[in-house]
Amino acid sequence: MLKQRLTDDMKAAMKGGDKSRLGVIRLINAAIKQREVDERAELDDTQVLAVLEKMVKQRRDSITQYEAAGREDLAAGERFELEIIQGYLPAALSDAEVDALIDEAMAATGAGSMRDMGKVMGVLKPKLQGRADMAEVSSRVKARLAG
Repeated sequence: MLKQRLTDDMKAAMKGGDKSRLGVIRLINAAIKQREVDERAELDDTQVLAVLEKMVKQRRDSITQYEAAGREDLAAGERFELEIIQGYLPAALSDAEVDALIDEAMAATGAGSMRDMGKVMGVLKPKLQGRADMAEVSSRVKARLAG
């Protein structure tokens, strides 16, 4: 579904002459195709979301580095790419929704210590894929399990 949407959007950008958007969509398709070639398998929507999340993380890191170096022109380009990539991710969850899912996962796994971190994250990852920053979720889970 997601790959088809990307293809349709790419065609629309070509017809509309939106070269900057077309370039970003081609970057996304290239990243997806590269992973398919590496794994020798066609990606499903969950795996495509993982590729998109990785691209979002890369753009955020680049923006931070460009701003630190005083290269606002390059940071603006990365922000544009980030905005388009995020348009293909599902709507982000609020902090309260993420906390509720963490509580639910901890109860379901019976987690009580840091040794249970993997179990909790294993339950959370499919639910939060593309809808929350997993590094932030991980730190929240750690804080809950530690104290």
